[in-house]
Amino acid sequence: MQVQTLHRWDLPPREAAALQQELCARVVTRCELGAVHTVAGVDVSTAGGRARAAVVVLRFPELQPLEAATADLPLCYPYVPGLLAFREAPAVLAALEHLQCEPDLFVFDAQGRAHPRRMGLASHLGLWLERPSIGCAKSRLCGACAEPGPRVGDWAALRDGDEVIGAALRTRAGVKPVYVSVGHKIDLDSAMSYVLRCVTRYRLPEPIRWAHGVAGGSPVAGYRFPVSSSV
Repeated sequence: MQVQTLHRWDLPPREAAALQQELCARVVTRCELGAVHTVAGVDVSTAGGRARAAVVVLRFPELQPLEAATADLPLCYPYVPGLLAFREAPAVLAALEHLQCEPDLFVFDAQGRAHPRRMGLASHLGLWLERPSIGCAKSRLCGACAEPGPRVGDWAALRDGDEVIGAALRTRAGVKPVYVSVGHKIDLDSAMSYVLRCVTRYRLPEPIRWAHGVAGGSPVAGYRFPVSSSV
Protein backbone atom coordinates (compact mmCIF):
# COMPACT_ATOMS: atom_id res chain seq x y z
CA MET A 1 0.00 0.00 0.00
CA GLN A 2 1.35 3.41 -0.96
CA VAL A 3 1.03 6.43 1.33
CA GLN A 4 1.83 10.10 0.85
CA THR A 5 4.66 11.82 2.71
CA LEU A 6 3.56 14.97 4.53
CA HIS A 7 6.57 15.79 6.73
CA ARG A 8 9.60 14.47 8.61
CA TRP A 9 9.19 12.58 11.87
CA ASP A 10 12.37 13.88 13.54
CA LEU A 11 11.09 17.36 14.38
CA PRO A 12 11.97 18.86 17.79
CA PRO A 13 9.03 18.60 20.21
CA ARG A 14 8.06 22.28 19.95
CA GLU A 15 8.02 22.13 16.15
CA ALA A 16 6.15 18.82 16.25
CA ALA A 17 3.41 20.30 18.46
CA ALA A 18 3.13 23.33 16.17
CA LEU A 19 2.80 21.00 13.16
CA GLN A 20 -0.01 19.11 14.89
CA GLN A 21 -1.91 22.35 15.38
CA GLU A 22 -1.42 23.17 11.71
CA LEU A 23 -2.47 19.75 10.47
CA CYS A 24 -5.61 19.52 12.61
CA ALA A 25 -7.32 22.05 10.32
CA ARG A 26 -7.01 19.51 7.50
CA VAL A 27 -8.83 16.71 9.32
CA VAL A 28 -12.26 15.96 7.80
CA THR A 29 -14.90 15.32 10.47
CA ARG A 30 -17.76 14.43 8.13
CA CYS A 31 -18.36 10.89 6.91
CA GLU A 32 -16.82 10.21 3.50
CA LEU A 33 -17.08 6.43 3.68
CA GLY A 34 -18.26 4.51 0.69
CA ALA A 35 -19.08 0.81 0.82
CA VAL A 36 -17.00 -0.86 3.53
CA HIS A 37 -15.75 -4.34 2.61
CA THR A 38 -12.49 -4.35 4.60
CA VAL A 39 -11.47 -2.88 7.95
CA ALA A 40 -7.88 -2.68 9.17
CA GLY A 41 -6.84 -2.66 12.81
CA VAL A 42 -3.59 -0.91 13.76
CA ASP A 43 -1.60 -1.34 16.97
CA VAL A 44 1.97 -0.69 18.14
CA SER A 45 3.86 -2.38 20.96
CA THR A 46 7.11 -0.97 22.32
CA ALA A 47 9.85 -2.75 24.26
CA GLY A 48 13.61 -2.69 24.47
CA GLY A 49 13.92 0.53 22.51
CA ARG A 50 11.98 -0.82 19.53
CA ALA A 51 8.48 -0.36 18.09
CA ARG A 52 6.62 -3.29 16.56
CA ALA A 53 3.64 -2.20 14.48
CA ALA A 54 0.93 -4.49 13.18
CA VAL A 55 -1.81 -3.87 10.63
CA VAL A 56 -4.41 -6.63 10.30
CA VAL A 57 -7.12 -6.47 7.64
CA LEU A 58 -10.49 -8.15 8.21
CA ARG A 59 -13.31 -8.75 5.78
CA PHE A 60 -16.36 -6.70 6.80
CA PRO A 61 -18.96 -7.41 8.09
CA GLU A 62 -17.87 -11.05 8.53
CA LEU A 63 -14.74 -9.98 10.47
CA GLN A 64 -12.70 -12.74 8.85
CA PRO A 65 -8.93 -12.03 8.86
CA LEU A 66 -7.50 -11.56 5.38
CA GLU A 67 -3.99 -10.17 5.67
CA ALA A 68 -1.46 -8.88 8.18
CA ALA A 69 1.71 -6.81 7.93
CA THR A 70 4.25 -5.91 10.59
CA ALA A 71 7.35 -3.79 11.00
CA ASP A 72 9.91 -3.71 13.80
CA LEU A 73 11.98 -0.52 13.98
CA PRO A 74 14.17 1.26 16.53
CA LEU A 75 12.44 3.97 18.56
CA CYS A 76 14.11 7.17 17.42
CA TYR A 77 11.90 9.76 19.12
CA PRO A 78 11.67 10.48 22.85
CA TYR A 79 8.56 9.71 24.85
CA VAL A 80 6.62 12.99 24.95
CA PRO A 81 2.92 12.90 25.95
CA GLY A 82 0.81 14.11 23.05
CA LEU A 83 3.57 13.40 20.50
CA LEU A 84 3.36 9.61 20.35
CA ALA A 85 2.69 9.75 16.59
CA PHE A 86 6.24 10.98 16.07
CA ARG A 87 7.48 7.99 18.08
CA GLU A 88 5.26 5.24 16.65
CA ALA A 89 4.06 6.30 13.19
CA PRO A 90 7.28 5.37 11.32
CA ALA A 91 6.80 1.73 12.29
CA VAL A 92 3.13 1.80 11.24
CA LEU A 93 4.04 3.32 7.88
CA ALA A 94 6.73 0.68 7.37
CA ALA A 95 4.16 -2.05 8.03
CA LEU A 96 1.69 -0.45 5.63
CA GLU A 97 4.26 -0.61 2.83
CA HIS A 98 3.91 -4.41 2.93
CA LEU A 99 0.10 -4.43 2.82
CA GLN A 100 -1.28 -5.78 -0.46
CA CYS A 101 -4.87 -4.58 -0.14
CA GLU A 102 -6.09 -1.04 0.51
CA PRO A 103 -8.57 -1.17 3.41
CA ASP A 104 -11.76 0.86 3.26
CA LEU A 105 -11.54 1.86 6.93
CA PHE A 106 -8.80 1.96 9.57
CA VAL A 107 -9.35 1.52 13.32
CA PHE A 108 -6.37 2.55 15.47
CA ASP A 109 -5.68 1.52 19.03
CA ALA A 110 -4.99 5.20 19.66
CA GLN A 111 -6.62 8.60 19.91
CA GLY A 112 -7.99 10.60 17.02
CA ARG A 113 -9.49 14.01 17.79
CA ALA A 114 -9.53 13.18 21.51
CA HIS A 115 -6.10 14.76 21.84
CA PRO A 116 -4.94 18.10 23.29
CA ARG A 117 -4.23 19.40 19.77
CA ARG A 118 -6.88 17.19 18.09
CA MET A 119 -4.17 15.23 16.32
CA GLY A 120 -3.77 11.77 17.80
CA LEU A 121 -2.24 8.93 15.81
CA ALA A 122 -5.57 8.00 14.16
CA SER A 123 -6.02 11.53 12.80
CA HIS A 124 -2.36 12.04 11.96
CA LEU A 125 -2.03 8.86 9.94
CA GLY A 126 -5.51 9.29 8.53
CA LEU A 127 -4.11 12.35 6.76
CA TRP A 128 -1.07 10.43 5.50
CA LEU A 129 -3.31 7.64 4.20
CA GLU A 130 -6.18 9.89 3.05
CA ARG A 131 -8.49 7.14 4.26
CA PRO A 132 -11.34 7.11 6.78
CA SER A 133 -9.92 6.35 10.21
CA ILE A 134 -11.17 5.92 13.77
CA GLY A 135 -9.42 6.27 17.10
CA CYS A 136 -10.48 3.59 19.59
CA ALA A 137 -8.39 3.82 22.76
CA LYS A 138 -8.51 1.91 26.02
CA SER A 139 -8.01 5.05 28.13
CA ARG A 140 -8.54 8.82 28.02
CA LEU A 141 -5.76 11.18 27.06
CA CYS A 142 -7.70 14.39 27.70
CA GLY A 143 -11.23 15.64 28.29
CA ALA A 144 -13.88 14.58 30.78
CA CYS A 145 -17.07 12.55 30.54
CA ALA A 146 -19.76 10.90 32.59
CA GLU A 147 -19.88 7.14 32.96
CA PRO A 148 -21.94 5.70 30.07
CA GLY A 149 -24.97 3.56 30.78
CA PRO A 150 -24.55 -0.17 31.48
CA ARG A 151 -25.84 -1.56 28.19
CA VAL A 152 -23.91 -2.32 25.04
CA GLY A 153 -24.07 0.77 22.84
CA ASP A 154 -24.55 3.23 25.69
CA TRP A 155 -22.18 6.17 25.44
CA ALA A 156 -21.31 9.49 27.04
CA ALA A 157 -19.82 12.50 25.30
CA LEU A 158 -16.15 13.15 25.96
CA ARG A 159 -15.71 16.92 26.25
CA ASP A 160 -12.78 19.29 26.42
CA GLY A 161 -14.42 22.46 27.67
CA ASP A 162 -17.46 23.02 25.45
CA GLU A 163 -16.13 20.88 22.60
CA VAL A 164 -17.15 17.25 22.10
CA ILE A 165 -13.94 15.46 21.14
CA GLY A 166 -15.10 11.85 21.37
CA ALA A 167 -17.19 9.41 23.35
CA ALA A 168 -16.89 6.79 26.06
CA LEU A 169 -18.62 3.81 24.44
CA ARG A 170 -19.82 0.67 26.19
CA THR A 171 -18.94 -2.32 24.02
CA ARG A 172 -19.69 -5.01 26.63
CA ALA A 173 -22.05 -4.92 29.59
CA GLY A 174 -20.24 -4.66 32.90
CA VAL A 175 -16.88 -3.88 31.27
CA LYS A 176 -14.99 -0.58 31.06
CA PRO A 177 -15.85 1.53 28.01
CA VAL A 178 -13.51 2.31 25.13
CA TYR A 179 -12.85 5.88 24.03
CA VAL A 180 -13.85 6.51 20.43
CA SER A 181 -12.97 9.60 18.45
CA VAL A 182 -12.94 10.77 14.86
CA GLY A 183 -9.71 10.07 13.05
CA HIS A 184 -10.29 11.38 9.53
CA LYS A 185 -13.11 11.36 6.97
CA ILE A 186 -15.74 10.08 9.41
CA ASP A 187 -18.14 11.57 11.96
CA LEU A 188 -18.44 10.49 15.58
CA ASP A 189 -21.80 8.70 15.21
CA SER A 190 -20.47 6.65 12.29
CA ALA A 191 -17.24 5.93 14.16
CA MET A 192 -19.17 4.52 17.13
CA SER A 193 -21.43 2.52 14.82
CA TYR A 194 -18.51 0.83 13.08
CA VAL A 195 -16.71 0.12 16.35
CA LEU A 196 -19.83 -1.63 17.66
CA ARG A 197 -20.25 -3.58 14.42
CA CYS A 198 -16.68 -4.82 14.81
CA VAL A 199 -17.20 -6.06 18.38
CA THR A 200 -17.95 -9.73 19.05
CA ARG A 201 -17.36 -11.23 22.52
CA TYR A 202 -14.68 -8.87 23.72
CA ARG A 203 -14.29 -5.27 24.86
CA LEU A 204 -12.04 -4.35 21.93
CA PRO A 205 -13.27 -4.39 18.32
CA GLU A 206 -11.90 -7.34 16.37
CA PRO A 207 -9.55 -5.39 14.05
CA ILE A 208 -7.71 -3.91 17.06
CA ARG A 209 -7.80 -7.19 18.97
CA TRP A 210 -6.12 -8.97 16.07
CA ALA A 211 -3.57 -6.18 15.59
CA HIS A 212 -2.78 -6.22 19.30
CA GLY A 213 -2.07 -9.94 19.18
CA VAL A 214 0.12 -9.71 16.09
CA ALA A 215 2.01 -6.65 17.38
CA GLY A 216 2.75 -8.62 20.54
CA GLY A 217 3.97 -11.59 18.53
CA SER A 218 1.00 -13.82 19.38
CA PRO A 219 -1.55 -14.25 16.56
CA VAL A 220 -5.01 -14.44 18.08
CA ALA A 221 -6.30 -17.89 19.00
CA GLY A 222 -3.49 -19.59 17.08
CA TYR A 223 -4.92 -18.43 13.75
CA ARG A 224 -2.36 -18.66 10.96
CA PHE A 225 -2.31 -16.46 7.88
CA PRO A 226 0.47 -14.86 5.79
CA VAL A 227 2.20 -11.98 7.58
CA SER A 228 4.43 -9.62 5.59
CA SER A 229 7.08 -7.96 7.71
CA SER A 230 10.16 -5.79 7.84
CA VAL A 231 12.77 -5.51 10.57
